[in-house]
Amino acid sequence: MVKALQATGAAMKGALSAAIAGGGITVAVVLVICLAGFLLASPLGMFFSDEVNTGSAIQDTIVQLNGELTNRIEQIKEENPYDVLELDNAGVTAALSNWRDVLAVYAVRVTTDSVNPSDVLTLTAEKQTILRATFWDMSVIIFETETVSGTDRLHITITTKNALQMADEYGFTAGQRKLLEEMLSPAYQEFFQQLTGNFRNITLTAEQIQQIMDNLPASLSTQRKQVILTAYQLLGKVNYFWGGKSLVLGWDSRWGTPREVTAAGSPSSGTIRPYGLDCSGFVDWVFYNVSNGGYVIGHGGGARMQHRYCTNISWGQAIPGDLVFYPEDTHVGIVCGFDEGGNVLIIHCASGSNNVVVTGRRGFTSIARPNYYSE
Repeated sequence: MVKALQATGAAMKGALSAAIAGGGITVAVVLVICLAGFLLASPLGMFFSDEVNTGSAIQDTIVQLNGELTNRIEQIKEENPYDVLELDNAGVTAALSNWRDVLAVYAVRVTTDSVNPSDVLTLTAEKQTILRATFWDMSVIIFETETVSGTDRLHITITTKNALQMADEYGFTAGQRKLLEEMLSPAYQEFFQQLTGNFRNITLTAEQIQQIMDNLPASLSTQRKQVILTAYQLLGKVNYFWGGKSLVLGWDSRWGTPREVTAAGSPSSGTIRPYGLDCSGFVDWVFYNVSNGGYVIGHGGGARMQHRYCTNISWGQAIPGDLVFYPEDTHVGIVCGFDEGGNVLIIHCASGSNNVVVTGRRGFTSIARPNYYSE
């Protein structure tokens, strides 16, 4: 979006020059100019300058500061021996997901500076210092140790401040507050997700849809087609995360942000990794999105619970949209089509690939039909 608006700015100058010279101007260009003018005149205008910028410097700094936060937590854990760790995981998630507020506050501080106002994206060392200070002012880590019945407990709490709290703390003027509140309106939410690198457009192109449909039976029901197309929206885009769940319509802004694996039973438990989905979390997300938030196939459980809300069938009865399971329901996937030899293809979130992938039947030993379908 940042690059597009900057390119639009350059195109505007060229188009206007051509118009003045008598070259004419199309309706489409007029619309683009009007749109660009609206955005540049809005609070988002503070993110753009005459220089050739991209949001990459902002994104790099965000990654760096997220890393500093998680490293600080690890440092506290190393420097304070404990028998029991009580880590405020909700606080960690909140801090790592608070970047819209952080950037809004930072932008107001930088662009309304009475001494040296400046654009936001051109990150000088001085402005990077301001951004870092803003982040840490809004992400406060507190820890304490205590011994209870001979057990050493380490408590780590993360307190996250929102933009309006910081407006009070920084003593923003009425004008600065109005600008801040406008930037925090829903109209600009996707822009901030794009800017922070924490948003992905998962809409399939017409070509992608056609390729998927070519691999499906012509008689397949609309319900099942939607399940397959929805599953393909996350192909190659979401990390595997043990215990990762998401009942969010569309892209979950938490995906890709560092988070501790709190679910037990995995070699990754206790480590900090990019948040994503586990196998049953992926299946839940698919059916939740297909039903527009009306249905959770596992009813809050994992693969075993998902299997309970299905009817077992034979492999010869497999239809795209059916679920497949490893022995003892230790893994789950969705039948998504057939290869040239008529063999089942399965889309699933796999730990070995650390992503959503399409594979063959290997490892899957049972198949079942979800009760979700009306057929």
